Amino acid sequence: MGPMRYAITGASRGLGLEFVRQLLNRGDSIDAGVRSPAEAKQLQGLSRETGGRLKIHGLDMSDAKSVDAFAAAVGQGEPLDVLINNAGVYGKDGKLTGLDYESMADTFAVNTMGPLRLTAALLPALRRGSARRIIHITSQMGSIGQNGQGGSYSYRITKAAMNMAMRNMHLELQGEGFITVSMHPGWVQTDMGGPQAPLRPEESVRGMINVIDRLKAEDGGRFFSYEGQELPW
Repeated sequence: MGPMRYAITGASRGLGLEFVRQLLNRGDSIDAGVRSPAEAKQLQGLSRETGGRLKIHGLDMSDAKSVDAFAAAVGQGEPLDVLINNAGVYGKDGKLTGLDYESMADTFAVNTMGPLRLTAALLPALRRGSARRIIHITSQMGSIGQNGQGGSYSYRITKAAMNMAMRNMHLELQGEGFITVSMHPGWVQTDMGGPQAPLRPEESVRGMINVIDRLKAEDGGRFFSYEGQELPW
């Protein structure tokens, strides 16, 4: 598969930044969405080093106007091959009787509604692409079957909802040749995962890119780990 064009959200740090690094290194081009482009110093350096193959855009996944502006900017370029909905927040945690519902609503806006809104807005650009792949970075914490610990209400609920949204997208878009999947990146040493996590971003992203590259039509609508193992709903 030759060089492709990607759109990646939450690209200023962690997994998003590592996706940008690895994809640029192999010759792909990227439109990166970040909350504060002026503060994304590492992305700015990568953009200068790669001769314009990386474009940096402002993107707030909880803001409809910001999502539409990002999609409009991306849609003006070459056909878009792959969308990686990576941006996410953990939200405030607590016991059932102490949940912060305002924070939960904000978490839904970023983790669930944001990817839905952005995918819909980018469909025209994705339809012009050849790969037609839509990747949602969710989490095994959104798996009902694997939930044996409880807690993390906002994060678990919004990721489970995103998995259902992915399945709906798959059923709606598969007839157009789209491959839509959810992916669990593992427990990774990022700002969200913390330093105690066993997995480095380089390993996680290397595995996810390998899975994305190998996706076939029959993989659409499924939930994979970064190692390519299918996870339970």
